[in-house]
Amino acid sequence: MEIEQKEQLYEGKAKKVFATNDPDCLIVDYKDDATAFNGVKRGQIAGKGVVNNKMSNYLMGLLEKEGVETHFVKELSERRTLVKNVKIVPIEVIMRNIVAGSLSKRTGLEEGAIPAMPVFEMYYKSDELGDPMINSDHALAFGWATEEELKQIYDTAHKINAILKEFFAGVGVDLVDFKLEFGRYKGRIILADEISPDTCRFWDSKTKEKLDKDRFRRDMGGVEDAYMEMMRRIGLK
Repeated sequence: MEIEQKEQLYEGKAKKVFATNDPDCLIVDYKDDATAFNGVKRGQIAGKGVVNNKMSNYLMGLLEKEGVETHFVKELSERRTLVKNVKIVPIEVIMRNIVAGSLSKRTGLEEGAIPAMPVFEMYYKSDELGDPMINSDHALAFGWATEEELKQIYDTAHKINAILKEFFAGVGVDLVDFKLEFGRYKGRIILADEISPDTCRFWDSKTKEKLDKDRFRRDMGGVEDAYMEMMRRIGLK
């Protein structure tokens, strides 16, 4: 069946989502719009949509080869991708390998400190509430996920972290931390959303230069260059 775009279903901070003539598939269109601090800071990063789309698709393909099922179906253009129509679990997962950002603020530990093990965190997916941190009891008590789903999310997040840490180390990048979202698809929990400089913290392994959205958040400049550098590191440019 040839895929045809139908009505727009959703527009978020970084993407637009469209229905298609196949009920199992959606089209995601990546924007150059940039936000930080739950939308308080807004701007644009030239070419960001292209970087996030192509990089996320590449990494989803890498994970698929390692046995991680994702929503990725096919890249349609530089900014547009066909994905499986998943029902997003309202829980954001953060995997942390190095102390940075909010973890530093909450613990008083200096950025760059190395935990004894990767840290798995969960947040309730709600812009209105500022995505508050939750634990498994909250998720179970309020019906956001089942015990079996939480175990699968936990195990899969750790597997993804191990794969991506090794991959990025091979191109001279520290995977500091990153966000994951999961969706329900035909009775299975699969990886959804994106993996990009918008959703990950990347530091150059030697210089510790930031190669991600923190350059936008912290008014550091060189945001577009950092995004393009990550494209170059993984061989997409």
